[in-house]
Amino acid sequence: MPAFALTIFAGAFLLFQVQPLIGKYILPWFGGGPGVWTTCMLFFQMLLLGGYAYAHTVSRKLSPRAQAILHLVLLAAALASLPITPGDRWKSYAGGGDPTWHILALLTVSLGLPYLVLSATGPLMQEWFRRTTPGVSPYRLYALSNVGSLLALISYPFYFETNFTRKAQAQFWSWGLVFYAVCCAFCAWKVWRQPVTNATETKAAEADVPGPTGYQRLLWLLLPASASILLLAVTNKMCQDVAVIPFLWVLPLALYLVTFIISFDGPRWYSRFYYTLALVAAMIAVCQALFEGADMAIVKQVVIYSATMFVGCMIC
Repeated sequence: MPAFALTIFAGAFLLFQVQPLIGKYILPWFGGGPGVWTTCMLFFQMLLLGGYAYAHTVSRKLSPRAQAILHLVLLAAALASLPITPGDRWKSYAGGGDPTWHILALLTVSLGLPYLVLSATGPLMQEWFRRTTPGVSPYRLYALSNVGSLLALISYPFYFETNFTRKAQAQFWSWGLVFYAVCCAFCAWKVWRQPVTNATETKAAEADVPGPTGYQRLLWLLLPASASILLLAVTNKMCQDVAVIPFLWVLPLALYLVTFIISFDGPRWYSRFYYTLALVAAMIAVCQALFEGADMAIVKQVVIYSATMFVGCMIC
């Protein structure tokens, strides 16, 4: 487990360390408004979904050795695309209107492939761990990945941003990606050493396990999507209508990650009854906050919106 744990932790740390870094990097180029961070969040969420889709597809369609080769090739291409800092040519925006598409193109060119590869780390490494260590649950590794993500978010404003220039931060991140690539290559080597499993035997073993119903699959899609929408909506509300403070970019995302840590560490942390009561109370508080608007103290609004997002994401 240590090799996979280190790879997942490093990948998650880099994944969320680069979000505030690149957001702060391009913020002055587009007026410094909170809409820039909201657009960045949209890009990160969509590419994270893309990374999960990639991990799911290759795990289903390719053999373990083919998975290892493909992922290492993509990782090598990601290393070749460094550095992630966008060029000065992206500063000029001739559209004169909404720069959303310009920002998305900038992020795709500068960061797209490295971020996609890192996004696939959690589910792909869990699948490789399941294959190399039969009978051991891989889901606590997902909780560990969110610990790495949370540590990256907290350490950035309190340590990296205050002690290093943006150029130095980008260089550290690039060296971190190299370290991650070495760890990932070691995990791929462990997968490569596994004996090739007979496909007929694998399908026969999987046939004994009842599959999920269509209703369950729909919930698996809609509930996480609702949590992601709630994250974006609360972030946008607090940054635009409550207070334009960079800290409020990080707070909702940090709480969002905490819900994953709690949920995947073990089922003992969740009680549907008590969380339902908490959600009802939070919704009442949100209605009050929306009714009072600017008349309500900023700290109180931040607490209400953050608590509502936390409870809602836990349920989702």
